[in-house]
Amino acid sequence: MSERATLRMIDGEPVLRFERRFRHPPAKVWRAVTEPAELAHWFPAAVEAEPRPGAPMRFTFPDEAVVDGEWDGEVLEYDPPKVYMFRWEQDVLRFELLPDGEGCLLVFTQTVGGGWVGRLGAARNAAGWDNCLALLVARLDGTPALADQVAFPSIERYVEEFGLGEGEIRTTKDGLELHFARDLVWKPPAQVWSALTEDVDPADEPPARAVNPHVPAGRVTTADAPNELAYEWLHEGRPAGTVRWRIVSDEKLGVRVELTQTLPAALSERRAQLLAAWQVHLELFFAAVHGDVRCPWPAERTARLTERYSARLAGKARL
Repeated sequence: MSERATLRMIDGEPVLRFERRFRHPPAKVWRAVTEPAELAHWFPAAVEAEPRPGAPMRFTFPDEAVVDGEWDGEVLEYDPPKVYMFRWEQDVLRFELLPDGEGCLLVFTQTVGGGWVGRLGAARNAAGWDNCLALLVARLDGTPALADQVAFPSIERYVEEFGLGEGEIRTTKDGLELHFARDLVWKPPAQVWSALTEDVDPADEPPARAVNPHVPAGRVTTADAPNELAYEWLHEGRPAGTVRWRIVSDEKLGVRVELTQTLPAALSERRAQLLAAWQVHLELFFAAVHGDVRCPWPAERTARLTERYSARLAGKARL
């Protein structure tokens, strides 16, 4: 059994799934996943709830958490010692215990709410739940708990596994638009802007971290800190379209960066290369936002992604 989370679309909604085997009987694990006093040892928020379907729930985050305030929810199913399911704001969490010899198997799922924006946070959620479940294992086994923190390399791996770093192509009246969106794990917009501009005023020219070697940059057209930066990009020395960075904050769904590049239809043969370049660029930017500045530009990674996008676009053309 792999302890890596999986992400599947079920009835049009993204669902994260985790499995953990315990050497403890279902009754013991049931208490750990349902009783507020036990949840306090591993769940990311303090939980107030009555053990009955329809009961309201309240989740309060600790002072040091990146999420502020309280979230609400509702008990949806309570069938001891088998199934505990509840709504947590826009998400639905379900814990199912299956007997397994003298122990049991925990199947935990999170139906991620919030539409496509909520799905962007699936990698962050998967890495966070891996950490929480490790704390649960330690609690049940009576062993010292590991540091309660999410490792950003784990988030990066899940982004790759779930395909969350990939871009898409949209058709516009003037040609095409390449679009990317990347969850930034609750980093404040001002901090993201600082990472993007490196604290240099971008009024005259786009900062180095906002451009890449595959997209020659022209003049800045918008510099609205900490929300939006846009500039012309050049083809053969002339403006060919616009690159736009938007930093968007949602108190329930987190902070994300959205990047778009408009592309004239006459340059559509460059789609694969540009998609690859921006995917790599946002991988580097994500790392930089979290304090990991990586150099030089990963040319081999860009080449592999270009081949992948080229194959995908060729496949769609044959349909």
